[in-house]
Amino acid sequence: MSARPRPSLKSLPATPSGPRAAAQAAPGPAVCEPTGAARKGVPSALRPDPHQADGRYPVAWLHISAPLGAVPTATSTCLCGRDRSAVGHRKVLALIDDHIAHRDACPLRTNQEGRQAA
Repeated sequence: MSARPRPSLKSLPATPSGPRAAAQAAPGPAVCEPTGAARKGVPSALRPDPHQADGRYPVAWLHISAPLGAVPTATSTCLCGRDRSAVGHRKVLALIDDHIAHRDACPLRTNQEGRQAA
């Protein structure tokens, strides 16, 4: 039994006989020319800030890191210049208490005018 010849699956186009010029591209936009919606003057999608300021802002931060199975660490910083850190369970607990006590003694949080008047 003989195998049948396979039919050709693709037809190859004829090869050009010589070089030809490339097609010219359409002219692009000029340099710095706006394109798309900006050129049409579409208003921006900015919305007013939904979080209205009430006059409060953070003054002191307490950062505690206690990964499972590792030694806990903590840092307590304040805008008044206070910067303390602790390593270990007991020292971190003591720093937390000290940070809470600093809230009442911080010169940035206490009303200086009320103290002088009293």
